[in-house]
Amino acid sequence: MLLQKIEKFIAVTGMPVTKFGRLAAHDPRLIGDLRNGRDPRPAMVERVEHFMNEYVGTVHAA
Repeated sequence: MLLQKIEKFIAVTGMPVTKFGRLAAHDPRLIGDLRNGRDPRPAMVERVEHFMNEYVGTVHAA
């Protein structure tokens, strides 16, 4: 579920996957790991979803 949200986010924003991982979770391999079956912990899910919500809010406010 998280990976689907991230894939949609990067498709809409055009953000490179490594940049997303670095900004959202301080992990440039995050999306690659999720694509390969990594199961994120609840805290990671919360952190990444918060980043996406804040990023979209910042873009719309500008």
